Parts: sequence; C-alpha cells; structure tokens
Amino acid sequence: MNNINILQELSSNTSKILKGFETLNDVNEIDIAKTPKTLVYSEDKLKLYRYNRDTKATIKTPVLIVYALVNTYQMLDLQPDRSYVKNLLDAGLDVYLIDWGYATKIDKYLSMDDYINGYINNCVDFVREENKVDKINLLSVCQGGTFSLIYSALHPEKIKNIVTHVTPVDFSVTDGLLFKWSKDIDFKSLVNGFDGLVPGTFLNDGFEMLKPMMKFHKSSGLLNSFEDKTKLVNFLRMEKWIADSPDQAGECFLQFMIDLYQQNKLIKGELELEHKKVNLKNITMPVLNIYASEDHLVPPSSTIPLKEYVGTKDYEAYRFEGGHIGVFVGSRTQRELAPKVANWLKGRD
Repeated sequence: MNNINILQELSSNTSKILKGFETLNDVNEIDIAKTPKTLVYSEDKLKLYRYNRDTKATIKTPVLIVYALVNTYQMLDLQPDRSYVKNLLDAGLDVYLIDWGYATKIDKYLSMDDYINGYINNCVDFVREENKVDKINLLSVCQGGTFSLIYSALHPEKIKNIVTHVTPVDFSVTDGLLFKWSKDIDFKSLVNGFDGLVPGTFLNDGFEMLKPMMKFHKSSGLLNSFEDKTKLVNFLRMEKWIADSPDQAGECFLQFMIDLYQQNKLIKGELELEHKKVNLKNITMPVLNIYASEDHLVPPSSTIPLKEYVGTKDYEAYRFEGGHIGVFVGSRTQRELAPKVANWLKGRD
C-alpha cells in the first residue's frame, strides 16, 4: 500500500469515527430484554418470570427456561427483532424463565444440589401448581441444559418434555479449547484464590482467549457500524450483554468443573447430588437436543452423544448451522428455531 492509499484509509477511518461520535450522541439508552413479563416468584437472588401473553397459549403445557449461570438470560431477548423468547410466545408457548440474579460472597457455598434440587425444583413446583398440571416442559441453554438433564433424571415425574440447546454432556472430548484447558486447571486453588466467588470478568477474559482474534473482528465491525445508527445500537446491545457477567458461586463452579469437565461423571453414572446418583436412563420423556455446527464453546461432539445415555425412545437431535450464540440471535433463528421447537412440543402436548 503506497502513501496515498494509507492517507486515504486514515482519512476514511477518521471520518467514520467522527460520524460515530455524532451517531452516539443520538443514542439515549441501550435497551435489552424488553419483552413484557411479570415476576411471579422469587427466592434469594433468583427471580422467576412469566412472559405476558395477549392471547391464550396454543400449547397447553407451560415451558420453563433454564439458562446457564454464566452471563444472563437477556441474550434470549436481545431486541424485538432478535428475541428467541418473543418468537416462542408468537409460536404459542406459555413461557416462564429463571433469572439467577447476581451471586455475592454470601452465596459462595451454594452447590449444584442447591441450584438443581433447590432452586430449579422450587420453580418447577411453582409452575406446576400455578397451572394445575403434574408435568411441565423444560427448555434449557448450555450449562442450564446440563442442569436440566440432571434435574429430569432425578425428578422424571415432573417433566413432560425436554428441549436442550448447545448443552455439554460428554465432557471427555477435546475438540474445544475450553474442554482441553479444563483438564489441567487446579480449580480448587483458583476458587480459593478468589475467596470462593469466581468473578464474571475472569471468566469473560477466559472466553475471549478461546478466540483471540474476536476483539479484532469486533473492532472492525464497530468501525463499519459507526455510520449506521441501527447497526451501532445492535452492536452495543450485544456488547452490553457480554459485559454483564455474574460472579459464580465457588462451590457450584468447583463441582461442575471437577465432577464434569475433569472427571466426566455425568455419563459415567457417577455424579451424586445429596448422596443420590444421577442416572440419565431415568430420562424417559421426549428429548429435543439442539446443537450448533460451529460451536467453539460446546462442540457438537460433546452434545450429540446424549442419545446413547438417556432412556427415551422419543429422541431427536437438531443441527443448527452456526455458532454458540448464533443459535439464538442469528437471522435464521428468528424464522426457523422457535417454530421448530413449538411444533415439536405441540406434537407431544
């Protein structure tokens, strides 16, 4: 590139940046998760919401969304035209959702049992009682999917159908860097070093290291978005969600990383919660297992084996072309995934 081209490039970028400042001045607030909902139950930091409907749900069995403890559920409702929750509502579902809140020092001894047999079970019972049904549907995401499978294996009498999204099951795989690195990390020392509460910022830094060029691509994307207010606001919404990372209760984090990532106890049938072994063969209800073809956080090789370990004969694996987050916010998702889930549940209602 000669000097003239360099000067032209610098001039163009400077113009974009100046235009970006003008555009930012027109942005009042970056709103996310604005689909109307009502708080129906709370316990400690947890809040259970029921999304408002203008019409009666066409699928009678209510669905409870169980998100991961990492980041927040708001990615499922990023903006009106990219809202998985809104699409599920439009498809006829009665949707409840767990907001885990933000752990503090007082929560550092919360275990997997507290989250699964405690919080999730209490929310399931609330939804069952409010709707006067014996069983409800679980729709879960990533770590929340692993929690939901464990819960369903322990309490199969309360769950009608399970839909998992990008959920790790076989933790012995080495396709993803997260799975490779976790095998050799001293998690006890790590948790102790943080005095029992693992910072969300620490985890975010780790996730960024999995794809080190991501920041460069983000910077390029931001520069190209400066002149378009809609694109810029969309970019800022995603960044706001990424930056909003709750701290993790050390006891639960430790058990999840050691018992699952390092020792793969779930599919070995060795995982115990309150002295009761988790047997995935107890999952005899229908399962829809959705995985992402280009997922760098939870590779398909960790998700697909679920079929071999559950006890149900009504099992479907659904391949979604895209990455871990693209499953929920991509343009294809808005027209494809929610109708797929709704039709699958409707056929088993």
